[in-house]
Amino acid sequence: MNNLVVGIKKFFTNKNTVTVVGVILAIVILYVGYNMRINQAITPVTVPYATETIKARTQITEDMISTMEIPQSMVTDEIITNSSDVIDMYANGDSVIPAGSLFYKRSVVSRDQLPDSIILDYPKGYVLYNLDVDMASTYSNSIYPGNYIDIYLKVQNAEGADGTIADDRIMVGKLLSNVKVLAVFDSSGNNVFADLDEKTAPSQIVFAVPEEYHILLRKAEYLRAYESEIIPVPTAESLEDEPGDVTLSSEDLRNFINNVTAMTEEDLSYTQQ
Repeated sequence: MNNLVVGIKKFFTNKNTVTVVGVILAIVILYVGYNMRINQAITPVTVPYATETIKARTQITEDMISTMEIPQSMVTDEIITNSSDVIDMYANGDSVIPAGSLFYKRSVVSRDQLPDSIILDYPKGYVLYNLDVDMASTYSNSIYPGNYIDIYLKVQNAEGADGTIADDRIMVGKLLSNVKVLAVFDSSGNNVFADLDEKTAPSQIVFAVPEEYHILLRKAEYLRAYESEIIPVPTAESLEDEPGDVTLSSEDLRNFINNVTAMTEEDLSYTQQ
């Protein structure tokens, strides 16, 4: 037994033996590592791809995708490998996903991540309206998307060619109630509240109203013989989830607007309801 132990010690203390063993171990490690890398590179990975061209801001449905196998070496951190991470998501606002393309993380976003996605969320039958505003009319930029506002209308006779005003009376009243603000943009069309650390001056607020009231607002905006101003006013219900549907607040204002503008068949159908 002692002779065996002495023999083993001599074997491992021999410099030549240690060198040979080290070389063998290094070769084995290199071989195993090389094979692992090769296997990883050639092992196929199943990934989703687009079966049709998907336009920007389009929701990606299950029938728009299929799967294919690609080598592991082609998979990067930017490629989406799970179909569940694509279905019901949206093509980014600045991206068109070509047919046959893989899905990349920067090109696929949730609805909430879409630029100005809130304007996609308004009731069926409503129409978008963009109202020009400034710091004063938004109460120092205090009207936020999701707030509810009332719409007031100010009307007075326009100044004549000779600089006189035939009738100096001014009419002001609440035209619509419970209007939900969908977005607030600056003069460049950027979301004012996209970066809360660096607010920009508001230039437009966007909301949606039923078609009847949309036409009424457009008429009020384009009055020629009168100077009109559409005024957004925050309400006490601004922060409530559902303060109610958009409603007409003044029949007198509606009748005035319709009386000084041409009536269409659509207008007549609304007044007869």
